[in-house]
Amino acid sequence: MYKIFIVDDEPFIIEGLYDIVDWAALGMEIVGHAENGQEALESLRFVPADILITDISMPLMNGLDLIRAVREIQPEIKVVILSGYDEFGYLKEGMALGIENYLLKPINLQEFRATLVTAAEKLGVSRQESQFNAHSISILRDNVMYRWLRCQIGPKEFSERTDFLGLRLDKPLVQVALLRPEQDAAELFQAVEEVVGSNPSLIAFRDMDGDTVLLHLLSEYQQGKEAVERLHAQLLLSLTGGPPMRLSVGTVEEMEEAAAQSYAHAKMTQEYFMLFPERNLLHYEEVQDRHEVAVQGMPLNWEDDFKLIMAKDKEALLVRIQDHFEQLRQMEGITPVLLQGIAMEWLIRFKMQLQEIRHVEEPELFADGFGLIRSTVSINELTQIIQEAATITVDALVRDVKSPVVQQVLNYIHESYNEDVSLKTLGAQYHIHPVYLGQLFHKEVNESFTEYINKYRIEKAKELLRITSLKVHEIALKVGYWETGYFYKQFKKHVGISPTEYKGLV
Repeated sequence: MYKIFIVDDEPFIIEGLYDIVDWAALGMEIVGHAENGQEALESLRFVPADILITDISMPLMNGLDLIRAVREIQPEIKVVILSGYDEFGYLKEGMALGIENYLLKPINLQEFRATLVTAAEKLGVSRQESQFNAHSISILRDNVMYRWLRCQIGPKEFSERTDFLGLRLDKPLVQVALLRPEQDAAELFQAVEEVVGSNPSLIAFRDMDGDTVLLHLLSEYQQGKEAVERLHAQLLLSLTGGPPMRLSVGTVEEMEEAAAQSYAHAKMTQEYFMLFPERNLLHYEEVQDRHEVAVQGMPLNWEDDFKLIMAKDKEALLVRIQDHFEQLRQMEGITPVLLQGIAMEWLIRFKMQLQEIRHVEEPELFADGFGLIRSTVSINELTQIIQEAATITVDALVRDVKSPVVQQVLNYIHESYNEDVSLKTLGAQYHIHPVYLGQLFHKEVNESFTEYINKYRIEKAKELLRITSLKVHEIALKVGYWETGYFYKQFKKHVGISPTEYKGLV
């Protein structure tokens, strides 16, 4: 609803304006009125309005002076003048002030409505541009801050980007916290922004997994940490009643050297909520000893397990887990508590690895395993639990593999996306009717062939825009678009901004 404020020194004019227009049908509502310019100005200091409808000749402050004064506090407001004076001087001065129209009383209702509709259209464009700019800035902020916390951006580029965004990382210490919702990450982020407002000691953004990242800037350790704890308590209290969520808090670290470590600690701590399902706040210090002891006690190189997961070699992975537990059985000083801790660490790593690959949070896949580990100290049972977790992990990745024909099509797209790829040519190549191939592709990939290839090409275009100095029309050709106009259309559809604007941001 656009907000309307009416000013006229004749009460019957104000009453008439309330009644002669179906404001709701125009998507508008009257939020206030006044009988002179001074009264209107005082109200408009506190009442936001989109359109001001005002007379010119009024006591205390006339309409033209009101317009000038209001523009100081609400610069985007649209103004319609209603006047009983058909004087060119008033009209000329009103036009100089950027009014929408100068209408004579008694007003022509049709012209008045048309003026309101035009003003609303201008406001709509202005709002879209504002939302677009905010969206663009959000994309850049998320990208820059995430890359920084993953050590994927150089100091010079990071400094340039933060200067452009107006982000001041001028405190010596940093502490990272993560909010992870069970649903609707975008809604949670918006709610967080409303609670924390423009806190100069906090930068909020979203990472690739959809977590809301709270980057706290601290001047010193103890008081800074206490201030963060108070803010977290306020945040959790404010968000109570909404979707369930979990807040994990990393360590306080030096800004320049170890911000990434605080982020990694907060990420790791998120996984330990599986051990504390009744909690919604968890600090790394609470799980640090458990984590470090388990890591030190694990007789394995996780990279070798990771390679087997990526290769989807379930049999070799199960044998490897069996061998690890046999080594643990022979270790001096091994205790039931340490065995449980090692098993927990294994399970957490499987869960994190699957999330890293698929960028999807699926705690339910491993929930039973955490419960079973807590209830047993038998090394044979722990072996079976971790082998089951390994099976779940690999099977989840195997399920992503499509039928042979669809997998061949996907491989072809990934290798030849810059060529003229169509269902007709692929159908001929793989000896399958293109209509049936399209249906099969949609069924298994859950989106149409055209939608998939456009999304894939746009992702490749974004990469080229980030890492090359190629012109937009050159990038369009490189990713398979022969018409630059169509490339622009697809890019804006999938990214929300044009390729040129994206390149300017990154």
